[in-house]
Amino acid sequence: AHGCVESECAVDDVSDLISELKVQQEVLNVRLGTIMNVVAHLQQANKKEKRKTDDVRAIVNDMLRVFTTQDDKFAMGFSGDIGDGPTTAYDALPPKPWKAPTESLV
Repeated sequence: AHGCVESECAVDDVSDLISELKVQQEVLNVRLGTIMNVVAHLQQANKKEKRKTDDVRAIVNDMLRVFTTQDDKFAMGFSGDIGDGPTTAYDALPPKPWKAPTESLV
């Protein structure tokens, strides 16, 4: 958006901006769904006659993950970074050795 404002807003710049906005729209829709779900669970947990404080605390803790910020940005979920950085399933779990199929004659 800043690039468009600072330049002549070329067709490619606007197309890129639209694509980025659509991605952000999807992210926000997911977050909105999560928030609505947490609100419903919290309302149900809070209405119970013998409400369990641990249940309410767990729901609030889940809610904090939605609203927690890091580097002045909201957390958007698991980044996949563990240890030395992102890995593929092939790297994380070595493949099983290949075995020739056995033919059974019945």
